[in-house]
Amino acid sequence: MFDAGKVTKDCIDWIRDFFEQNGQDCNAVVGISGGKDSSVVAALCVEALGKERVIGVLMPCGEQGDIDMAYKLVQHLGIRYFIVNIKESVDAVTKSIGILPEISVQTKTNLPARVRMTTLYAVSQSMNGRVANTCNLSEDWVGYATRYGDGAGDFSPLCNLTVTEVKKIGMELGLPAELVEKTPSDGLCGKTDEENLGFTYAELDEYIRHGVTKNMETKARIDSLHHRNQFKIEPMPGFVYK
Repeated sequence: MFDAGKVTKDCIDWIRDFFEQNGQDCNAVVGISGGKDSSVVAALCVEALGKERVIGVLMPCGEQGDIDMAYKLVQHLGIRYFIVNIKESVDAVTKSIGILPEISVQTKTNLPARVRMTTLYAVSQSMNGRVANTCNLSEDWVGYATRYGDGAGDFSPLCNLTVTEVKKIGMELGLPAELVEKTPSDGLCGKTDEENLGFTYAELDEYIRHGVTKNMETKARIDSLHHRNQFKIEPMPGFVYK
């Protein structure tokens, strides 16, 4: 059985150990979307390092309909934060690659995530930081992250925890329920995660942890996504010179 209290404590200790080894005086830089993952990561970092060493970065692309949730999180935690609107940067890159014969829909969908990660590293480098990755195991399992976008970072507190488990940690940390239970979406294409995936996180988490699913079509889709997207979480392959 998942022990949220123990796992929360262990994760806080792990973050402290990471910073002891990789930047004793550094700050944790967290991209804040207002969803459960960034909320939980930011809260864990506050517990591990103190709120003075956690920096939130809000990165709307033009207008963001749910940005009030991001404000709610940084105010709840009492952390420093910066607002960097990435729309001009996204538009500039889109314009610059207009020389291509065609710009795919997926390129346009993933571009904001990659610009956000560039922004996080710019903030981190200027603010003596280490960038937090906010992906969870469920997303990584089926490749639901943008490579070198939200899939990047310097340390990853949630990478071995499912969505179900992340929610339990959020409640353990005393986060507002509306942040923990907020319907997850990628903020890129206008659909929820589950609409994009074709199954629920509850189904996915049950399959990851127990290898069970009632729907064989769901099993086949999960297996296919997992196989096709393994490269996103594996180290970059390199030629071995002999």
